[in-house]
Amino acid sequence: MPVHPEPPQLLQQKLLYRGEKFDFDVSALRLPNGSQGDWLCVRHPGGALAVPVTADGKLVLVRQYRFAVQGRLLEFPAGTVEPQESPEVTIKREIAEETGYRAHRWQKLGQFFLAPGYSDEIIYAFLAQDLELLDLPPAQDADEDIETVLMTPQALEQAILNGDAVDAKSICAFFMARAFLNF
Repeated sequence: MPVHPEPPQLLQQKLLYRGEKFDFDVSALRLPNGSQGDWLCVRHPGGALAVPVTADGKLVLVRQYRFAVQGRLLEFPAGTVEPQESPEVTIKREIAEETGYRAHRWQKLGQFFLAPGYSDEIIYAFLAQDLELLDLPPAQDADEDIETVLMTPQALEQAILNGDAVDAKSICAFFMARAFLNF
């Protein structure tokens, strides 16, 4: 089967939904092999995520309710990149809002697409170290129900392997951070 380096031809694009956090569109495409079809896509501005590590080597996570899966998930703090905001600014704001910590040392771990089969959302992952616990309680958004959880890297890895930690962006970022922290 030949590989076609040229991109598909966009025949038509239609916005189906415009939301606060994402848009949803359908694109009619003609592929290089001549076939045509419709592709649905969630258009998202991207997100930023931190793997916060305390001085004693514990990971700072959050457990929060996620409506789409009707349950509380164990995740690293993360948030949507706002217009005219860099991922670095986003995650510095989110880590304080969600956990009550501020990091004084940051390192970019990398970036990855969350679900490229139907979304263009990209996640920018950072390692957050030299944490300071702020005197103020976390300032959660009105639609958030978040609990801060401290775990050893070994406990989180076991939770991932047991199927107790199932958030894809957090699993990916955890394994990216391992290369920098040797845990």
